[in-house]
Amino acid sequence: MSGVLRIANCSGFYGDRLSAMREVLEGGSDGQGVDVVTGDYLAELTMLILGRDRMRDAGLGYARTFVRQAEDCLGLALERGVRIVSNAGGLNPAGLAARLREVAEAQGLSPRIAWVDGDDLAPQAASHGWDDALTANAYLGGWGIARALAAGADVVVTGRVTDASVVVGPAAWHHGWTPADLDALAGAMVAGHVLECGTQATGGNFSGFLDLPRDARPLGFPLAEVAADGSAVVTKHAGTGGAVTVDTVTAQLLYEVQSTHYLGPDVSVDLASVALDQEGPDRVRIAGVRGLPPPERLKVCVNALGGWRNSLELVLTGLDLEEKEAWVRAQLESSLRADSVTWSRSGSPVADADTEEAASLRLRVTVRDPDQEVVGKAFTAPGVELALASYPGFTLTAPPGPASPYGVYRAAYVDRAAVTHSVHLPDGSVEVVPEEVAQRPSRRVVADAPGAGGLVTGLRPSSTTRDAPAAGPTHRVPLGTFVHARSGDKGGDANVGLWVRSGEKQAERAAWLLDLVTPDLVRTLLPEAADLDVEVHPLPNLHGVNVLLRGLLGEGVAASTRFDPQAKAVGEWIRSRHVEIPEELL
Repeated sequence: MSGVLRIANCSGFYGDRLSAMREVLEGGSDGQGVDVVTGDYLAELTMLILGRDRMRDAGLGYARTFVRQAEDCLGLALERGVRIVSNAGGLNPAGLAARLREVAEAQGLSPRIAWVDGDDLAPQAASHGWDDALTANAYLGGWGIARALAAGADVVVTGRVTDASVVVGPAAWHHGWTPADLDALAGAMVAGHVLECGTQATGGNFSGFLDLPRDARPLGFPLAEVAADGSAVVTKHAGTGGAVTVDTVTAQLLYEVQSTHYLGPDVSVDLASVALDQEGPDRVRIAGVRGLPPPERLKVCVNALGGWRNSLELVLTGLDLEEKEAWVRAQLESSLRADSVTWSRSGSPVADADTEEAASLRLRVTVRDPDQEVVGKAFTAPGVELALASYPGFTLTAPPGPASPYGVYRAAYVDRAAVTHSVHLPDGSVEVVPEEVAQRPSRRVVADAPGAGGLVTGLRPSSTTRDAPAAGPTHRVPLGTFVHARSGDKGGDANVGLWVRSGEKQAERAAWLLDLVTPDLVRTLLPEAADLDVEVHPLPNLHGVNVLLRGLLGEGVAASTRFDPQAKAVGEWIRSRHVEIPEELL
C-alpha cells in the first residue's frame, strides 16, 4: 500500500462522547473521509471496573458503550470502507466480538470481525505471586491488530493492548512495517499517544485554553495522517470545535509519560527526539522520532480488591475554625476503628465574607478498612450523632452513604514467553503472534523504570547545553504566566509536563525553565511532594521538562484519598505558584 493512512480517534475513555464515532465517520464540514477509526476505552481504573462487572456477570467485562456506538455506526463504516479498531474488549474481547455479531445480524450486516487476546494473565496469577489479583493483564502491542487487518477484518477488538497500539497496528499493516522498523513504529506510537485521549489533543484540559476558540461546538476528535516513514500530521475535521496547535499536541504528548523514554511492547520512543511543527491551521507535523528496542519484558496491570472505604465532609463556618476542627476531630477519632484514616481540608475562608460559603471551609475524613462494617454505619453513625453535640454550625455537605469497595493497582512485569498473544481471524482460525524484540546494534543498555525488569537499549540524551539564564530584575508572578502544564496518573505516580508556550521569546524562556525546574524547586512549589522521590527530565526539543512524582497517588487512583486522586489538576496547581521570573522574559 502507499500514501498516508488517515486514522481518527472516537474515544479517549470509557464514557466519552457517544456521538464521536459518527462524527469522525461523517467527516465534519469538509466531508473528508478516514481509513480507520480507533477508540481507547481502557485505563488502569477501567480494568478494575470491568473486573467488578465480571464478578456480577461473567458475560460482561467489555466496554458496553462501544456496542451502542457500533449499533449506530457499523453500517456507515462498512458502506464507506472504514476499518474499526478498538481495545473495548477489555477483559472479554471474545464476548464483545460475539455481541457485535449479534448487532450486525440484527441489522442485516455481515462484517468480518476479528479479536485479539492473550493479555489476560489472571488464570496464572498465583504462579506469578499475584494471589490477590482480581485482574492481571499484560500490555500487548499492535502486531495482532496488523495481522487481523491483513486478513481482511472490518472490525478488530482487543483486550489490554497499549493505548497507542490501536494506531501502531493499523499503520504497521498499511505500510508493511516489520518489528525492525523501529523509527517508523516509534513515530506511529507517538501519533497514537497524541490521539489516544481524544479531545485532549484538540484543546481539552489545555492550560492555554484562553488562546483557543471557545464556543458552543463540541471539541473535534483528532485524527492522524501517518506516512510510510512513521512521521504524521495531527489534525481534525474542519468545522469542529477546538484547535490543533503545537501546544495542544505537546500537552498530550507529555501526558502520563515517565522519564525521557516512552516504553511500549513494540518499540520504545526517545521523547527527546520528537520534533513538532505547525504546518498549517489545525495541522501539526510530528517528525524526527527515534525508536529504540522495546523492553525485554512486558508490563502487567494488576488490580486487587483493597477493601472498603467511606467518607464524611463537614462544613466549618465563621470564627474559631482551628478550635472547631480540633474539637470535632477529637470527638470523631475516639470512634474510628478503620485501618486507614485520612483528614483533609479545602477552602480558605475570608474575613468579613459577604456569603456564607466564602466564610466556610470543608473538612473531610476518609476511612479505609478490609471490614465493610467498620467503614459503614460504625463510621457514619457517630458522625451523624454529633449533629447537635459538636461545634456551632455543624453540618455535612451530603448525607452519609454506604461503604464502597476500592481497588489497589500495581505494576508487574513478565517474560514475553509467559504471554500467548493470539489473534482470532474472521475465518475462525487462530494465530499466535510472535513476540519479537528488535535489536539496534552498538547501543549501551539503560533502564528507564525502577523494577521494570525490561531494559531499553539506547543512549540516554546527553546533557543539554543551555544558554545562561536571564539576569537582571525579576518579578514574582505565577509560573503559568508563560508556562503550560499537563498532569496525570501512572499507577501510584504522577507526572507533570511543563513547557513554555509557542511564540515570542520561546527559546529564551525555555532555557530559563530548564535551568529553573529542579527536584528541590518542585518540592517547594508542591509541598505534598516534600518527602517523595522527584525526577526532572529535560526535553529541550519540546521546550520543557517532564516531572515525575513517585508515590504521590499511593496505591493508585482507586485507592487514593487525595482531593484530586488522578493528579489531573496538579499541573494547574503548579502553574498557579509564584516564582521569580526575569523581567526581560515577561
